[in-house]
Amino acid sequence: MNDIKTDDGYKKFLVIWMGDLISNIGTGMTAFGLGVYVWQLTKSALDVAMVEMAALLPMILFSPAAGVLADRFDRRLLMILGDCVSGLGLFLLLVLMSTGNIQVWQICICIGFSSTFSSLLDPAYKATLTDLLTEDEYAKASGMVGIASSSKFLISPIIGGLILAFYSMEIIIIIDILTLAVTVSTILFVRKSLAVKPQEKKELDFFKDLKEGWQIIVESKGVMLLIVLVSVLMFYMGIIQVLSKPMILSFTSEKTTGILQTIVACGMMVSSILIGMGIIKRNFVKVMVASFILSGITMAGFGATTSIPVIIVSGFLFFASLPFATTCIDVLIRKSIDNEKQGRAWGLISLISQVGFVFAYVFAGVLADYVFNPALVEGGVLANTVGKIIGTGETRGIGFLIILSGLGLIITALFVSKSKGIREMETQKETEIIQTENSVQ
Repeated sequence: MNDIKTDDGYKKFLVIWMGDLISNIGTGMTAFGLGVYVWQLTKSALDVAMVEMAALLPMILFSPAAGVLADRFDRRLLMILGDCVSGLGLFLLLVLMSTGNIQVWQICICIGFSSTFSSLLDPAYKATLTDLLTEDEYAKASGMVGIASSSKFLISPIIGGLILAFYSMEIIIIIDILTLAVTVSTILFVRKSLAVKPQEKKELDFFKDLKEGWQIIVESKGVMLLIVLVSVLMFYMGIIQVLSKPMILSFTSEKTTGILQTIVACGMMVSSILIGMGIIKRNFVKVMVASFILSGITMAGFGATTSIPVIIVSGFLFFASLPFATTCIDVLIRKSIDNEKQGRAWGLISLISQVGFVFAYVFAGVLADYVFNPALVEGGVLANTVGKIIGTGETRGIGFLIILSGLGLIITALFVSKSKGIREMETQKETEIIQTENSVQ
């Protein structure tokens, strides 16, 4: 897009990162609060999944278009626009909640509207990082981004749980809206210090640019295969993301649930800090596979019991393993695609890789409410078999579904480890570096 990398590019990244951190805290509080709010309102895992779907689906569907815009226009301006307009959806939700008679479908519409404009943020944000950073800083910055992302699970649940225990969901939404204002301010600050060169292309052709984005992904060796396999992995992780909250809320309070989620999310924070210190420098494929296998094992442990200590340990290790996988994926893809084409590429990458989340959100609630939970209550078809091992009760079917998802995650990760195309993504880059060093000598 343009050459704006400078010696203080990392400092500018830190400013944007701080705004992203604050925004993630607000977003995480709303996500946690709405999950609790809807569960208490309907006692339906399907309704919880529907709200989660309303937040996720627009970001996936509109990400390719957002990627095209990120390559065509000022990426920072798009991030500001996305934050400002998405705040209108939260404001409408706040107004409807104040009436005291809000319906689940109304929540879905408001969250869907907000998510639609939030979709402008992700490709522009990821492409902006490539604008600001050198290649050697990618892994370190990815660790920092992981810290910001982990705040949704580390800081947000405990704050959200305390607010719900003493106040109301409306307070959480107000705080979320205020965090958007802080985020916009940080982007404006950085934008003023960046000299954005005029775009070479004057006409905007979405379909042509989307086609180019598709070709970029297909022509980048191993990228498409990695994205498809990641989509499968996202399906299994989507299961635990949707159903863990209803499972825990069935045997404890919203305050305890928030504290528990904060404790287990410390694993993500610890790993992100380590990655931010630059401990991953090579063997990205091996690290990615190992982290996904550990995720699967600990996911199964998470669903196998109602014991709070076991859930905390399993959840901590689960969250601790994720940043290693996401960092390796991010670095492998980022190094395989030219900077000026990354907006279009990241838009399509988000669409394809997160299809797994969509399927998880669609099927998780249905499977939980109508298949697995009925099978593991007293007298259910699995009560005398699986129920003898993991117990029976209102949401033990969710626990069994999470166990199966963990096993599926392990199997998929093993398949990834055998992929020649993915392994060559790393070896090809190492070969290029060696050739460059030899030519200099």
